Amino acid sequence: MKPVVQEDRTGCGIAAAAAVAGLSYRRARAAAASLGISARDERLWSDTAYVRRLLARFGLRAATFTKPFRSWEALPDRALLAIKWHRRAGRPFWHWVVFVRDRDGSYVLDSKRALKTHVRRDFGRMRPKWSLAVGAKRRRAGGAAR
Repeated sequence: MKPVVQEDRTGCGIAAAAAVAGLSYRRARAAAASLGISARDERLWSDTAYVRRLLARFGLRAATFTKPFRSWEALPDRALLAIKWHRRAGRPFWHWVVFVRDRDGSYVLDSKRALKTHVRRDFGRMRPKWSLAVGAKRRRAGGAAR
């Protein structure tokens, strides 16, 4: 999986969905806009419903519920993580990143533009609050992937 850099300061949820779907940020942002989702909407980084809807638009299945983070080993092979979790005026906020475990090992794709590298393996520096498992693309009745 390849990282996608967010083009909007608050577009981490769109970038995370784009990375999982294998799309560019601009294409994912256009799909989000067609669903009424904007990077400027604070609910994108304080509510999971928007990212779930965007993943569904790309034919991907997201878990219904988040799971509290226990350990890196306990994570599924592909998940969205909430890092930098905090409350502002009683409302939760976080930064979306993508956890991947594949033949290249385990790593996190972080869309923050200011990073030198968007593939992170500095697990001790990240403090995930919870994860949202992301499944494979849905299959059509005939078995072909969308």
